[in-house]
Amino acid sequence: MTDTGPNFISVGEGKAARKIAVRVREGARPPVVWLGGFRSDMTATKAAALDAWAAEEKRALVRFDYAGHGASGGTFADCTISSWLEDAQAVLSAFVPEPPILVGSSMGGWIACLAARDRAALGQTTAALVLVAPALDFTEDLIWSNLDEPARAMMKREGMLRRPSDYAPEPDPITLALIEDGRGNRLLERPFDPACPVHILQGMRDPDVPYQHALKTVSRLPAEGTVLTLIADGDHRLSRPQDIARLVAAVAEFA
Repeated sequence: MTDTGPNFISVGEGKAARKIAVRVREGARPPVVWLGGFRSDMTATKAAALDAWAAEEKRALVRFDYAGHGASGGTFADCTISSWLEDAQAVLSAFVPEPPILVGSSMGGWIACLAARDRAALGQTTAALVLVAPALDFTEDLIWSNLDEPARAMMKREGMLRRPSDYAPEPDPITLALIEDGRGNRLLERPFDPACPVHILQGMRDPDVPYQHALKTVSRLPAEGTVLTLIADGDHRLSRPQDIARLVAAVAEFA
């Protein structure tokens, strides 16, 4: 089946307007929607592998880049969890008329859970969630809580902190706006129900999203329909052939 992308849609208004790049592969339903991680894009290893599976299986798949990522417009440092959620919701509205399987990696796991929660509130169905090292609430639980007081003071004073990254040659720009907006999108302070089955894949050698964070996430989800697969030698990327096979199998089970 053909991939029709990239398409571009406009999201936001005024100075917040940006063009979001989307690739759509037509095929059998339910459609699979890929939501990438922090500073990742839709050409990354797992996204490309899932698209290759979709092509082979003639399965509908949608993938996109958030603002400030990949082929999309916008400036990364101007974005927040709320604006990236808005990007995801716009893509779902424009290209996904049926209940989707949302596949979220790292930050994309948080965005996927927020999108599923909001869909349920509107009476819209999500077929399933497949989450890879889901980084729910990471701005508070995995960044802010690990900063020392001088770093917090610098962020409050300058509005930004540049944090070295293992996944990009330049540091990650972590803005105070990102941290403050994240607090309004937290999910792990109380139980939440995405109103669909959930399968989490989590590496136990993940230095960025520790597996204990996945256990916390599971504790907030309904027990019924929630599955956690712990990969003892898995890292954060989970992009080895065996990891990709687990991801595809998890998606295929729902598809």
